[in-house]
Amino acid sequence: MSAMPISDFTYDHPDRDVAAFKRSVATKLIYAVGKDPVAASQDDWLHATAMAVRDQLVERWMATTRAQYDQKLKRVYYLSMEFLIGRVFTNALLALELQDTVKEALADFGVDIQALAEREPDAALGNGGLGRLAACFLDSMATLGVPGMGYGIRYEYGMFRQQIVDGQQVEAPDYWLTRGNPWEFQRPEVTYRVRFGGHVQRLEGRNASHDAARWVDTHDVLAMAYDTIIPGYGTQSTQTLRLWSARATEEIDLSAFNRGNYMEAVERKNHSENVSRVLYPDDSTASGRELRLHQEYFFVSASMQDMLRRHLRNHSDFDTLPTQISIHLNDTHPVLAIPELMRLLIDDHGLTWDTAWSHTQKVFSYTNHTLMHEALETWPVEVLGRVLPRHLQILFEINSRFLHSVAQAHSHDVELMRRVSLIDEAGERRVRMAYVAVLASHSVNGVSELHSELMKQSIFADFARLYPERFNNKTNGVTPRRWLALANPALSALLDSRIGRGWRRDLSQLEALRPMAQQPAFVRAFRHAKRENKLRLANWIEQHLGIVVDTDALFDVQVKRMHEYKRQLLNVLHVVTRYQRILDAPQAQHVPRVVVFGGKAASAYRMAKLVVRLINDVAQVVNNDTRVGPLLKVVFVPNYNVSLAEIIMPAADLSEQISTAGTEASGTGNMKFALNGALTIGTLDGANVEMRDSVGKENFFIFGKTTPEVAEIRAGGYEPRAIYEADPALRRALDAIRDGVFSATEPTRYQEIYDALVNWGDQYLLLADYASYIQTQEQVDALYRQPDAWARMAILNVAGMGGFSSDRTIAQYAHEIWHTRPVRLS
Repeated sequence: MSAMPISDFTYDHPDRDVAAFKRSVATKLIYAVGKDPVAASQDDWLHATAMAVRDQLVERWMATTRAQYDQKLKRVYYLSMEFLIGRVFTNALLALELQDTVKEALADFGVDIQALAEREPDAALGNGGLGRLAACFLDSMATLGVPGMGYGIRYEYGMFRQQIVDGQQVEAPDYWLTRGNPWEFQRPEVTYRVRFGGHVQRLEGRNASHDAARWVDTHDVLAMAYDTIIPGYGTQSTQTLRLWSARATEEIDLSAFNRGNYMEAVERKNHSENVSRVLYPDDSTASGRELRLHQEYFFVSASMQDMLRRHLRNHSDFDTLPTQISIHLNDTHPVLAIPELMRLLIDDHGLTWDTAWSHTQKVFSYTNHTLMHEALETWPVEVLGRVLPRHLQILFEINSRFLHSVAQAHSHDVELMRRVSLIDEAGERRVRMAYVAVLASHSVNGVSELHSELMKQSIFADFARLYPERFNNKTNGVTPRRWLALANPALSALLDSRIGRGWRRDLSQLEALRPMAQQPAFVRAFRHAKRENKLRLANWIEQHLGIVVDTDALFDVQVKRMHEYKRQLLNVLHVVTRYQRILDAPQAQHVPRVVVFGGKAASAYRMAKLVVRLINDVAQVVNNDTRVGPLLKVVFVPNYNVSLAEIIMPAADLSEQISTAGTEASGTGNMKFALNGALTIGTLDGANVEMRDSVGKENFFIFGKTTPEVAEIRAGGYEPRAIYEADPALRRALDAIRDGVFSATEPTRYQEIYDALVNWGDQYLLLADYASYIQTQEQVDALYRQPDAWARMAILNVAGMGGFSSDRTIAQYAHEIWHTRPVRLS
């Protein structure tokens, strides 16, 4: 049968007026969802509306992809274990500027658009800043027309849904796909075989490359693609997020089923599909760690196979590979893509080692997100050899050739060779994945000026001396569409009325706000917008947690992944100190505060989970103490996610960015808070340094030891007990925690926290920074007593955030690292 000429192919283009959209929603409800409007639930209406909105994106999606190939643009493939995209519905409406149309169309059906939007679950595809950064980057890539796509895993249950039961974190599966996902396109025809285990045979014969091998006797899993459209704002351009879902090579063992052994019949299927069940399986067990390795290889193998298939669809060989694709590694999780590309080029496509390695070094670039050695991923040689034997061979060969070149260039400096080797030989032999990334990438970047400099001085010091031209900085950014236009309609409307709407695509236009900080009318309007946002959060807290908070109080917020270096515990020490001061002098002029915490602790991270429990125990005591009343409330928001952040961040007066100096790579929460008019209390860590310089140090609350001072303290022999004994307020707060003031039924519950800080070294220097932190919090109180002065400072913070757009970051990546140009769309 001959193919139909494209000119004969016709279809209905979706119109954008209210009447056409009503008809589209009605059609979807009847023919796609299969529901009578009389019986349709809110979820049915959501699915019908989502599909009608999606129809508005499909043509521009196809046109973008077609134009990228027609214009022979170099495509960027962004590999990340996480893409924390949040709700898609509201973001799509914003990008298409269809909010009013859809609202009016649904109202005619008696459906409330806000209630509908609340029904959409957050896509459980990430946990913290890493995943949200990837989502912001895709948004900016779409908006700027950067050709390419994102690759990740379609987690069925996410990390977990966090519940607080009796003050403790309890993990439950996040069933975000239960009601289906109308935004994704299943691609069963795009399926790749991913192999594990087995053993390696050298290829023999006249036509075999001497570098090639055959990987045999493997157990395999299939990776099936699911595509989601990421729309650009104010443009026809889009991006694609392609996620891989694991499928068994055989659905069922029919012989076992026929024997009546039903569990055995599906056991292999279930085992295979575990690969894409959850994000970050519990790594406290060997099986959990091995599953993590399976996940990482699963998604990069499918992605690399897909990239090469796409390349060969338009090119007859791989000579042009470096000029046609750029592969970006978002942290160390996707680093197995490097030996996988080598394997595919050598074993499957017959390239020589030297050619494959030359291509590999030209196409890969790598972003590092941590300075802590313990967070740099390594894999035991024994495990890697058992799970991925061919890749271990390739890594050994890369290392051998690399060390030979180092030896020749540096007079056989054995100590240098030991330090830079891809294999850590101390104790259990382990492959240093970050070193693999640095060696194989033409570009290695940090994510703030401070982080990038420290990266060259510490974890990659030797590599920075060997390859100084590879290292650079790309300070993170956030998308103004999601984090201001969508999250903060009150402030967005005010900005639109004063400086126009252009800031959504050019955030530097916020600079026009600086003189307005001196205009009383604008200050009043700004304060009114903040009050609207605080009222929205206060209503949410009362409705969901049963805690009544005063909207005139200072909203003091720390929401982020629970980790010791982020120092939620230092914040708790301030809360306890504040509580004790109120009890000591109830008639004093205390500034009322609502202290909001939120964030998940990794399921195997015992200390982080203990801090979660402490926060909730402190909240229970403080919130029920009538002597304190409205002067202090403590709130822990369970299951913190993107949608909650969109409510919390616009309401914050004070943003807590208090990590130990030298530990936070950048942060993006700090940027989102400031963009929404919160003042920052923080250390000189990560992007805080650049933010302070941009908004003015007089508009920023900086405290604590600097990075050089932290290094000096650690080198000189730190004695936290001496600080504890010399500071009565600190000693009193810690003693209360240790002695069960907040855990009366189990007085020794927090002895471990006390010991960690006082007796076991205080690894993250909470006690060293405590006095400075408390003193700076007193400066915060003093300013908050002057509402107009506080608002003026907040306005200047918003005005100074123009440089922290992810559009700026992505433009730098595209020009300086990926060397690609935007797609042109008519």
